[in-house]
Amino acid sequence: RPHRTELYEDPPSVCWPIVYSPDYNITFMGLEKLHPFDAGKWGKVINFLKEEKLIADDLIVQAREATDEDLLVVHTRRYLNKLKWSFVVATITEIPPVAFLPNFVVQRKVLKPLRTQTGGTIMAGKLAVDRGWAINVGGGFHHCSSDKGGGFCAYADITLAVKFLFERVQGVSKATIIDLDAHQGNGHERDFMDDHRVYIMDAYNRYIYPGDGFAKRAIKRKVELEWGTEDTEYLQKVHTHVEGALNELKPDIIVYNAGTDILDGDPLGGLAISPQGIVKRDEVVFKAARRRRIPILMVTSGGYQKRTARIIADSILNLHNLGLIDKELATCGAGNPKVEQMIRDSAKDLTNLSLQ
Repeated sequence: RPHRTELYEDPPSVCWPIVYSPDYNITFMGLEKLHPFDAGKWGKVINFLKEEKLIADDLIVQAREATDEDLLVVHTRRYLNKLKWSFVVATITEIPPVAFLPNFVVQRKVLKPLRTQTGGTIMAGKLAVDRGWAINVGGGFHHCSSDKGGGFCAYADITLAVKFLFERVQGVSKATIIDLDAHQGNGHERDFMDDHRVYIMDAYNRYIYPGDGFAKRAIKRKVELEWGTEDTEYLQKVHTHVEGALNELKPDIIVYNAGTDILDGDPLGGLAISPQGIVKRDEVVFKAARRRRIPILMVTSGGYQKRTARIIADSILNLHNLGLIDKELATCGAGNPKVEQMIRDSAKDLTNLSLQ
């Protein structure tokens, strides 16, 4: 019998299925500046969306921290105990000075934000099924598996969200993970290695971290990219393979790992996609999901430049402007005239795209 969790309590229906908490942001004596990651990017995304009047504080779903009991749905007790050693957390987050801090400080300043983002992903999974779509403004820790963290990922939020849905939500028995972060998503790949309920598509720079050959065996659709791949080739591949993946298996939920580290100039990603290319990529994925009426959960994952937050906000605004996400859609889903119109429009778009 599944344990009781506060993460699955229904938020007010006036809320957008956009999940966030100010606790996401890691701010600590400048230590966060030692990692190329912009550790306040999640708050900046929300501020841009507020400036554009898309959302207000009382209209977003407040993320709650995942408890130990929640985390144990996937993680081993042994792994969670390891996080009580500051040097282990320093290795996972790639911030060496963390090794010298007392662990209670590390728990509060580094791990609690990551646990809250993880809670946010689990919450967004249920919201996506209820409302047709959901966005966790954080999360996407795709290098973490049940018993091993790495690459700034201390909790396996993607695996957790999927397992929670399988265990607690009727009618969810198949999931597709579309991982478009610049890095291979070896965490969820290891977790779902022999699980036929989960279909994984992963497009990544083949030459960078983690280069996990074992985990690659779990990928059903592998799109290995070369250094410096640019918009035209990238978008064509994303479009082809997202369509192919969803035609091969129609899942009950799509988990979309929308890393922005594919951005040109990212110090870790090694690809050369423009801001407009990222916005277009997200649109391609959401259109594919909408046309097939598959609920979609988006997490923001990697992205290591100061301009990343603005691009994520622009992408969410674009999805809204196109009617791919909105509150009516969220509450009515299929059968909603707006959705029907959108499905017709996106079919037209596809025809035009293939004629080009």
